Amino acid sequence: MRYRRMPIEAESPEEYGYDRIAHNLSESSVPDAHLRDLKLDLQDVVLLYGEHRGLKALREQIAAMYPGIEPDDVLVTPGAAAALFILHTALLSSGDHLIVQHPNYSTNLETPRAIGCELTRWRLSYDQGFSSDPDWLDGQIRARTRLISMTTPHNPSGQVLNPQVFEEIVERSLMSQANLLVDETYRDICYVEQSPLAATMDPRVISVSSLSKAYGLPGIRIGWIICRNKELMETCLAAKEQILICNSVVDETIALQVLSQRETWLDRMRTRAVDHLDILRNWMHQQDWLEWIEPEGGVVAFPRFKAEYREMPDASARLDQFYTQLLNKYGTFVGPGHWFEMPASYFRIGYAWPSTESLKAGLAGIDAAAAEAWA
Repeated sequence: MRYRRMPIEAESPEEYGYDRIAHNLSESSVPDAHLRDLKLDLQDVVLLYGEHRGLKALREQIAAMYPGIEPDDVLVTPGAAAALFILHTALLSSGDHLIVQHPNYSTNLETPRAIGCELTRWRLSYDQGFSSDPDWLDGQIRARTRLISMTTPHNPSGQVLNPQVFEEIVERSLMSQANLLVDETYRDICYVEQSPLAATMDPRVISVSSLSKAYGLPGIRIGWIICRNKELMETCLAAKEQILICNSVVDETIALQVLSQRETWLDRMRTRAVDHLDILRNWMHQQDWLEWIEPEGGVVAFPRFKAEYREMPDASARLDQFYTQLLNKYGTFVGPGHWFEMPASYFRIGYAWPSTESLKAGLAGIDAAAAEAWA
């Protein structure tokens, strides 16, 4: 494995310092929960080694969310990041080929690179609405293609795969020897029709999710793999045992108690996401600088500067000035394009995490910094 730090992590608010940011529009989640708001009962938790597959009652709760899924189809992991790492290392070896949607969450590209795999980027373009064309897969899948990786709702654009399109992608994927990995971390916050859970469609289709993004619980590090391929799940279990044996029993107990009140909790998160998306939408409609593809799910958007600004001869210098002024003068932090191996003319806005007042102030800061950069 050849590890290197990813910009999205090296430049994260956790590394930069939350106290240095007045308006954090970089977070890709709903607000972080406080323990006092969860109404937890943890007094009887025994601090032993937990069940290796994950607390059975928690796996039952997760499986019950998806028709056709059984508790043994679920492996609980320390967040979706660990789930993705386990799957990549279980399914891929040096020299293998995989197809990855791009742009994407960096782990989905960087871990295969660390393994020594060959990547083909399934490029999702702004001009095509960040949509996925199943026909593109024809001719891209090779004899050594072991994995096709995608996300829906998509990070960073917020686009959701049309159910019919997704069925076509599954059909094409299954004509090969590859597994299909679908990161569905934002599934529980969606504004349009979406497909059934990907893992219900075939044993070679794998779903990954967590409680970090839609539930505001990144601090308890609970995610999961869902797959109906028993042999693959045993391999993933072996990987989990060798890396960490089991999850924290405290984290799993908190997750179980939150999921037992899932709809009540999610209703609050969805309401906030919708309300803040309205604020962002109204702001975008008045924009002179930016254009976007409106999100269909999740809590992030991926606008870009309009052509007359991003195509200026000195656009690179002006963009540098924009980001510098945005943070240093207006205290506003966004996710720059290079976090996703995209041009600096793009940036990600996380609209659900900040308070309403901070979201509005941060958007005003973007306006002001852009006006100064292109004065």
